[in-house]
Amino acid sequence: MKIWKKKTNFSFSKKIISFTSSKDSKIDLLLAPHDVIGTIAHVIMLKSIGLLNQKDLTILIHELRNIYVQEILKNNFKIDEGIEDIHSQIEFLLTHRLGEVGKKIHSGRSRNDQILVDLKLFVRTEIKNIVYMTYSFFDLLLKLSEQHKNILMPGYTHYQIAMPSSFGLWFAAYAESLIDDLLLMQAAYRIVNKNPLGSAAGYGSSLPLNRKMTTYLLGFENLNYNVVYAQMGRGKMEKIVSESISSLARTLSKMAQDICLYLSQNFNFISFPDHLTTGSSIMPHKKNPDVFEIIRAKCNRITSLPNEISLISSNLCSGYHRDFQIIKERFIPIFEEMKKCFSMFKFMLNHIIVNKDLLKDDKYQYLFSVERVNHLVVEKGYSFREAYEQVGLDIQNGRFKSFTIKGSYSHEGSIGNLCNKQIRNLMQDVIKEFNFDKINEVIQRLIYRKIYFDGSSKDPIFV
Repeated sequence: MKIWKKKTNFSFSKKIISFTSSKDSKIDLLLAPHDVIGTIAHVIMLKSIGLLNQKDLTILIHELRNIYVQEILKNNFKIDEGIEDIHSQIEFLLTHRLGEVGKKIHSGRSRNDQILVDLKLFVRTEIKNIVYMTYSFFDLLLKLSEQHKNILMPGYTHYQIAMPSSFGLWFAAYAESLIDDLLLMQAAYRIVNKNPLGSAAGYGSSLPLNRKMTTYLLGFENLNYNVVYAQMGRGKMEKIVSESISSLARTLSKMAQDICLYLSQNFNFISFPDHLTTGSSIMPHKKNPDVFEIIRAKCNRITSLPNEISLISSNLCSGYHRDFQIIKERFIPIFEEMKKCFSMFKFMLNHIIVNKDLLKDDKYQYLFSVERVNHLVVEKGYSFREAYEQVGLDIQNGRFKSFTIKGSYSHEGSIGNLCNKQIRNLMQDVIKEFNFDKINEVIQRLIYRKIYFDGSSKDPIFV
């Protein structure tokens, strides 16, 4: 069924349909609950402006809720063969089951603003899921940091042995990185959280739509006021969100690379139980970090998406273009990909084994050279440059003796003062700013509460 089909005897090329539809119907299944939610909000608004009567509203909401609870939530929902997209499927079901009233739901809407609403509701929910997964991963990193904070490890610059670090410092570094990643995601979330419904095909409607009502009903922070800009947000919104997800992916990819390096025999900083690594078909000694290599590759692929979206959308003029469908095919799956990477990374880190005797190896004898310099400055009264030159000569002439940390490293964020409590407080403040409770309120309001109009106001009442 094509809801844009105008002639009853019109037969469209199946080859064209196959090429232009592509993966649309499969991906649209992920948008099904959000299309129902958006439609419920829309029909309530249509009742408030007199385009639906109470009877029409009651039967439409009852059937939409039935589709949501009995079919979508129970995985019984599908898009039928020959149905173009999720919007067409919902309208087809309502018309098939309720008759002509099912055709009234499209008044004042276009598939252009429908898909925008669906995408924004979907992305809003997926951002919530990813934020909570990020926080769970963050929590594990800080626990590992505290658990191993007294175990030293060598720090490297230019892949050369540099200065002492610790496993506590290493784990907490990635924990704090996630905070900045979520700050970027918070900005993306605020851009997503604006209502495009009522922009129709991109130029508004001559019907007296109440866009502020649907903004409230759908729990959006505000609305996209200009209807042309609402449509211009397509592509832009996906790029901004994918940038924020890419930031998370870069953090995971970087840590995965560290782990691949640290697992090698040349480093031997960490290890994992045998059953979590893979072997070689020819070399019996091998323990390969396949999980982290795949995470690294998947995350690096995610970071390519913003550029891909830019290439598809950068030369498009204002208004809707079918190019956006290709963006949707690449954009929607990255949320599941990101969640799988987090889940597997967390699983692996729960089994990480830290080498407690790293620094016994002779190759780390110069790791504390800066400590020796600082010792001469503090204890002997040398200037830093004089102490640096003296230690350099000792190393050059083979006179440098093994040294250990004499100072406490007491400043904020150093080996002896990780500031993990402060880092945790920063993350908790960021999480609160998202205000995800509104998402749950929308579901409760539109799916599970009784809705009626009492005649004294155009606003719906929920009980």
